[in-house]
Amino acid sequence: MAATTKTLDVQGMSCSHCVNAIEKALNELQGVDSVDVDLNGNKVTVSFDEATVGLDKIKEAIEDAGYDVA
Repeated sequence: MAATTKTLDVQGMSCSHCVNAIEKALNELQGVDSVDVDLNGNKVTVSFDEATVGLDKIKEAIEDAGYDVA
C-alpha cells in the first residue's frame, strides 16, 4: 500500500529538543514511515499508511508532545 505524505504547520518548536520530541512521538505511532521536521519553516512532513494511522492521531501525538498544529 502506498504511503500518504502530509506537511503540517506546527507552532512552538524552537530547538533540536523540539525536533527530537516530535520525531520520537510520531515514530512511536504504528504506520508512520518517516518524519521530517523543518524547524526554521515550522513544518513537519509525515509519511504514513492511512490504513494503519490517521492524520488525527498524528496531530494528537504532536499536540500531546506540547506543540500546536495549525
